Amino acid sequence: MVVAGSGPLLLAVAAYMRKLGAQIPLIAEQAPLKRLFMFGLSLLGSPAKAVQAAALRGRLAGVSYRTGCWVTAAEGDEKLRSVKLRQDSRTLEVECDYLACGFHLVPNTELAAFLGCELDASGVRVNEFQETSLPAVYCAGETTGIGGLELSLVEGEIAGYSAAGLRQEAARKFGARERLRRFSDLLNRTFALRDELKESPRADTLICRCEDVGFERLRKHTGWRAAKLHTRCGMGPCQGRICGPAIEFLLGWRFESVRPPVFPVRLASLTQIAQTGETTHY
Repeated sequence: MVVAGSGPLLLAVAAYMRKLGAQIPLIAEQAPLKRLFMFGLSLLGSPAKAVQAAALRGRLAGVSYRTGCWVTAAEGDEKLRSVKLRQDSRTLEVECDYLACGFHLVPNTELAAFLGCELDASGVRVNEFQETSLPAVYCAGETTGIGGLELSLVEGEIAGYSAAGLRQEAARKFGARERLRRFSDLLNRTFALRDELKESPRADTLICRCEDVGFERLRKHTGWRAAKLHTRCGMGPCQGRICGPAIEFLLGWRFESVRPPVFPVRLASLTQIAQTGETTHY
């Protein structure tokens, strides 16, 4: 299995799959070496994170880790046989049975958008007390930007205290949040996607898997609305959750519609949960 893409999760996935018996010939990280080196130096100020990173890398001893390297094609007939990669001006080909490819994470803002909360480039826009543009509606964690578990927990505490009217207690957590946000910002800068990745799709590369829409069909249009009307892109079961972030990166289109992520629940279901803690599907 070749593991490729960007972000610390590449190491976690590779270590997990290796533990299950997979052979990992290569981990391909698209971020350049210089950025990763500076990120590594920053970990010296966070001993716990440095130890965690070292332990994870130790579990991958002997596995090739290439920086500034990304997949350009997956080759094979009935099954995958190999992947082609680019590193600087070189082209590599690595035989494999599987390719695990992921380019970091994106926040899930569906519920907030459905309610009418303002969004920005990172996610849901919040003030210092984690309150959204809607009074008494608070957001914390990955919905406000990808920052990891520790930041999510602190933001959750601030939101909880604020919602309860305990603003002084919330303010005491501001310093911890700021420190974690600095690390989060560094993480996102380090693994920001390079522009060369926009050259990766071929004309027949499938972008919308639900509706079988290839890249060439999308390039003929000027935005989401036109592409949606003519190709049904984003109208399948995932409602743009998969193809949306890819298209936003590749073509610069912002996904314009939101499928309500809330559904009616029978009172009998809620009653059973309250009484037994168990859920029955109706």
